[in-house]
Amino acid sequence: MPDLPDGVERRDVGSETGLATQGPPAYGEPTDGAGWRHWNPRRSKLGAMLETGMDTGLAGGETVLYLGAAAGTTVSHVADFAGPTYAVEFAPRPVRDLLGVAEDRDRLFPLLKDARKPETYAHVVEPVDVVVQDVATRGQAEVALANREFLHDDGRLLMAVKARSEDVTADPEAVFDEVVETLSEGYEVLERERLEPYHADHLGVVARPRREPR
Repeated sequence: MPDLPDGVERRDVGSETGLATQGPPAYGEPTDGAGWRHWNPRRSKLGAMLETGMDTGLAGGETVLYLGAAAGTTVSHVADFAGPTYAVEFAPRPVRDLLGVAEDRDRLFPLLKDARKPETYAHVVEPVDVVVQDVATRGQAEVALANREFLHDDGRLLMAVKARSEDVTADPEAVFDEVVETLSEGYEVLERERLEPYHADHLGVVARPRREPR
């Protein structure tokens, strides 16, 4: 199994044994007396990717663009072990919670923006090592392609594909194949893995930018 990033460990936290990061609690998760808090893979697609043994390429300290940050559950853990972390979320209600999470994390920068319109935050976001994407919208591959411009040439896309957001009636595996095919126009897909039992009808994808998009 690939190594975990620096700053992520497997620990006994409360009654839970599993992934943990060091930082202030953000969503009522169990903590221990040493500052570690449980990272619940059932509430985090990236946590599930790590738990299933996908090779995310994360080492710790990376600059991150997180698309679909919602209220900050996963991105709070990312900001605990990464470098500057830009958190894009378009819905005002969860952004209020995200702002609260960011108050305790000086490396976390919330952006009330639409991930489908990267031109609206291109003046703020620096080139990044990693794009983490968890957006529940049709056209998830197109979102990743639109945000490819922010990635270093040797960077990584860590993407959770939600089949029901693309087509609620289609077979999930067919949806995944179609999304990955579209994604391959600008990325080389290194690994794909279903995220069961943590998330039904979700696919984890690890990819890197193609040197010359198709």
